[in-house]
Amino acid sequence: MSRILVVNVNTDADVTAAIRASARAAASPGTEVDAVQPLFGPASVESNFESYLSAVAVMDRVVTYPGHVDAVVQAGFGEHGREGLQDLLDVPVVDITDAAAHVAMLVGRTFGIVTSLDRTVPAIRDRLRSAGLAERCAGVRAVGLGVGELGADRAATAAAFTAAARRVVAEDGAEVVVLGCAGMAGLAERVAPALAVPVVDGVAAAVRLAESLVALGLRTSKVRSYARPKAGPVSGWPVSGPARRAVDLDGRAGSRHAARGAAGAAAEGPGHERSGQRGTGVGAGR
Repeated sequence: MSRILVVNVNTDADVTAAIRASARAAASPGTEVDAVQPLFGPASVESNFESYLSAVAVMDRVVTYPGHVDAVVQAGFGEHGREGLQDLLDVPVVDITDAAAHVAMLVGRTFGIVTSLDRTVPAIRDRLRSAGLAERCAGVRAVGLGVGELGADRAATAAAFTAAARRVVAEDGAEVVVLGCAGMAGLAERVAPALAVPVVDGVAAAVRLAESLVALGLRTSKVRSYARPKAGPVSGWPVSGPARRAVDLDGRAGSRHAARGAAGAAAEGPGHERSGQRGTGVGAGR
């Protein structure tokens, strides 16, 4: 049995719940999925400032997570942080942007992305470019709804997504459409019948790819790009405190306190589930 930790990049519990549902629906029998959110940070990530802040919050959440996991999924479309997690962890780290694009390219020559707000489009393009995935992207379009608005009226969100998706297919030449926001998780089944092309949910794609990497016995390479930082301990890190498992930047596992108290339990956030499996936690790097 494998265990995958899915981390929402924002602190919106409703978005985390949607991500959790999509991830668990996609997971194979025998795969355990825990979906969590940062202990601090923005309620939605829609600007450069929020993205960089969220990256720190996500890394903090992951390295202080107390249970064993076999892979980590970062559930934020076009956001920063994946490379930092890969520096800190040995287990596979899959970003939903990368996962969605890779899967889309397997079922079509080009893909288009439909995201939330227009201001997030440059960040998504940058993410695709840095990952070497931009060449096959036909276009990125926005529905004009913020992350917090996507779940308020799912029918309206589906209608706005369908309209934008039709444009990215007809006008931009996309052969596959990608859900361009983690807050859209679970929307694919609702909109796919109205479209004549495959629709890829990045959360579902990332979970399946993470499962595959675990099954293949593959881990993050530490030869060069994602070698652990050699700076040693960083003052004030991890931000959420020493009451849970943490890792210094040289990769050594920090102490895990047996007594956590009510404050520590409350800090675990919505959707947290303790694992009964053996393991040293994601932070140990073993």
